[in-house]
Amino acid sequence: MSNDTRAAVSAEGLTASLAALPQKGLPPVHLWNPPYCGDLDMRIARDGTWFHEGTPIGRARMVRLFSTILKREGDRYFLVTPVEKVGITVDDTPFLAIDVTRTGTGRDQTLTFLTKTEDEVLAGPDHAIRVTIDPQTGEPSPYLHVRGGMEARIDRKTFYRLVDLGTQEEVDGTPWFGVWSAGAFFPMIPSADLP
Repeated sequence: MSNDTRAAVSAEGLTASLAALPQKGLPPVHLWNPPYCGDLDMRIARDGTWFHEGTPIGRARMVRLFSTILKREGDRYFLVTPVEKVGITVDDTPFLAIDVTRTGTGRDQTLTFLTKTEDEVLAGPDHAIRVTIDPQTGEPSPYLHVRGGMEARIDRKTFYRLVDLGTQEEVDGTPWFGVWSAGAFFPMIPSADLP
């Protein structure tokens, strides 16, 4: 069976399998190790849009369901059910954080993020915030660990809100600008690099 045929069968199988998944909570994809069935022509763009065969998937509920069966293995991403696993393409990260809610202030604050696929993630020791800086443009790219080694890129407006909540702390003897959440400090930029 060719990869194209297997992928076509998998697209139908995934859709059918989604209907059988529990409606509440996340499926235990970390326990599922089905056989690899090929790659599916599915891509998650940097802005969080899901595409199938080059066309955006317009049904938010379907995107949400697919996002619950995502699994990362090394640098590859898969959609998995108990009986099959298909590879998909992810341009940057599989999730996009589109909002943040703060409770408390200073070191006692907690930051809860909402993703485009309706995941709520409390930043803290198990869900770290990190920022990379593009060496050519100096542009920051902020990320949040969601689950299973998968991250959400934090969108621009949400990142600006984080900056407004930021403070300076010393990390290993160096002053950093960052944010607190759930008792953890997440450095974003060295204080010396602040404008």
